[in-house]
Amino acid sequence: MSSEQIIFYILSFWFIASSLAMIFARNAAKAVLFLVLGFFSAASIWILLEAEFLAITLILVYVGAVMVLFLFVIKMLNIDKSTLRAKFAGYLPLGLIVALIIIAEMTLVLGSAQFGLDAMPSPARHAADYSNITELALQLYTTYVYPFELAAVLLLIAIIAAITLVHKQEINRKKQSISEQVNVQAKDRVRIVSIASPPKEDK
Repeated sequence: MSSEQIIFYILSFWFIASSLAMIFARNAAKAVLFLVLGFFSAASIWILLEAEFLAITLILVYVGAVMVLFLFVIKMLNIDKSTLRAKFAGYLPLGLIVALIIIAEMTLVLGSAQFGLDAMPSPARHAADYSNITELALQLYTTYVYPFELAAVLLLIAIIAAITLVHKQEINRKKQSISEQVNVQAKDRVRIVSIASPPKEDK
């Protein structure tokens, strides 16, 4: 067994272990940290496959941005653990059925008949000056340029929709009116009230 295979099995073990720990973790913050460990393990496996761009993207985007956002949301939300456990127990049978269906589908799609060593041989080794980022860019901006542009348009529509939903007018929403503040007068803000003094008591 070569050193590369040993590293692959070690990373695969940590990837599976961190995924299971994330699922069965009782604390949501710890589950996110286990997910970060799983992302690092998957990125390391991609580096073994000479997919450095995907590995760095996984670490920068998901670990550096998405997971930080998840931690921020989890710490900001006040989650009642008893209610969460009750809901989890209620949806447990349906969740197990869905999990079994997903495992069966992944077994059929990712089986040895489609992705075995006979159907998918090991990737060829490249020279030291080979850049998979260049190859990915050539494929992305030539062969798949129209799907790439379509994905960009869809993301732009999603951003505009999110901004529209955030800035939707609400009845109880407070907002600042600059024109009213500029045109305000003293009589609109100050009211002078004359209060009569109480009568003096005779000593």
